[in-house]
Amino acid sequence: MDLLTALMVIGLVMLIWDCVEVGRNDAANLVNGVFEARVMTRRTAVWLAGFAVILGATFASPVMETARKGIFEPGLLTIEAAMAVYVTAYIVDTVLLHTYSAFGMPVSTTASLVFELIGAAIGVSLSLGIVHWDKAATVLNAIVMSIILSGVAAFMIQRVFRAAIRDEHTDHMRVLLHGPWIAGLMLTWLSWFMVLKGMKAVPVIGAFQERILDRFGTVPTLLMVWAAITLVIHILTSIFQTRITRNLFGFTAVLGMLCMSFAFGQNDLANCASPGLSALWLWQHAEESTRIATKIPLPVWALTGCGVLMVLGMTSKNAQRVTRAAVNTGSQFDHIALYAPGWCRKTARFLLRWRKPGPTLAPPPERTPAGKRLHFDPLRASVIMSISASVIAFASSKGLPVSTTYVTFAAVVATGMGDRTMARGDADLKIGRAIWVFFSWFAAALIAMIASALVAFGIVRLGIAGLLIALAVNLIIRFIVRKRADAHERRYHPDTHGDNTDGVVAEADSSTGSSSTT
Repeated sequence: MDLLTALMVIGLVMLIWDCVEVGRNDAANLVNGVFEARVMTRRTAVWLAGFAVILGATFASPVMETARKGIFEPGLLTIEAAMAVYVTAYIVDTVLLHTYSAFGMPVSTTASLVFELIGAAIGVSLSLGIVHWDKAATVLNAIVMSIILSGVAAFMIQRVFRAAIRDEHTDHMRVLLHGPWIAGLMLTWLSWFMVLKGMKAVPVIGAFQERILDRFGTVPTLLMVWAAITLVIHILTSIFQTRITRNLFGFTAVLGMLCMSFAFGQNDLANCASPGLSALWLWQHAEESTRIATKIPLPVWALTGCGVLMVLGMTSKNAQRVTRAAVNTGSQFDHIALYAPGWCRKTARFLLRWRKPGPTLAPPPERTPAGKRLHFDPLRASVIMSISASVIAFASSKGLPVSTTYVTFAAVVATGMGDRTMARGDADLKIGRAIWVFFSWFAAALIAMIASALVAFGIVRLGIAGLLIALAVNLIIRFIVRKRADAHERRYHPDTHGDNTDGVVAEADSSTGSSSTT
């Protein structure tokens, strides 16, 4: 087998593997809000979100082209070298995502792939000129701005909505008074970002924009839509009474999850699938130049298949670990089971000294009749889902890859701060965990770039032998990580099994090594 064929075979295997790993980490965040508000079971939420992911893949945005040839210039490389770049990104990405998922740490496939493509391109060419630094800077800037935008918007909107609803999200009179305009506002901005921005390339949507928005103006049109939706919800609430009020914010949370999953299919799924499909297309069109081969459109059916693989990854044990750790960080319960290094908790305690005490805004900790914890109430889940979906859809419309993980985690932390859940109980542990996650994001980028440069250099210099060595190292690291991660899980979550993401018991203080039961 020659190197070109070997790269194609490994690229396809790694494409399948990477899609599953993305499902275990990035895609797992799609159901966090809905599941932890106990609006529906995790299994139901996963399959419902998975359907929306696959549907979103059929409306793939220009993001795929950014991942395929926007970060580096494949036209300056031979077919073998370009394929080595794409395959290297997967070899590093699969083990990186597996490591983070095994320890319940959310990480961005998008950001990781950007740095992996940069490192691999430099590794095969030994030149900095092959990287489109301006485009890479634009993508990284978009990722950072999406985190800030998601966090600031989630904090402010959560404060406003919480001031109106308070902790009475199931009270009929309270929801009748404020529920229609809050739900109407959510549906209006979701319609704007998801349909008019995220799907503007669809002919019907483009025609609507030309005929309606250009004629009446964007702001007046959105105000009319908001008023109309608010009126309809108010009428329905008045007619059906508590049957609507008790489930209104649960409905908006599910709708937000569907919108975010659709946006995920347009953005993150395209990022994940692009290197593998690009390697396959290069192999199939090896008679063409690399510059021409990377301009050939990629099929929608391939993206659909990748979406199915991600959904399978979302059902795994590692995905449940990522979900549990993310929601525990922003949980409205005072005591939770999380891990954070000692220096992160000390930093958190220092920051808490500067925060003035204030009233708790979140609902009191609750459990379902089955004893499951309600880490979020449906109102907060709605804000998390809808804000995250809007940010991702807007970025997709601009052809900018952003991270669902980063955006969603920022929304979880920000809404927790808005509800003051991080000012009581294990506040230092929650904030320390957030600091640890943020720090790990930067570490992942550095590791991804250096490791990819080394792997790509080895493949180009050693050929098939270098490829086999890289795969062997990948498998060895996975084996070591699995043993250590399982030991870590038994230490910090000894009574957590299966679909239970309560995270209760045996929370250990990392700075002292002691354990306390909560």
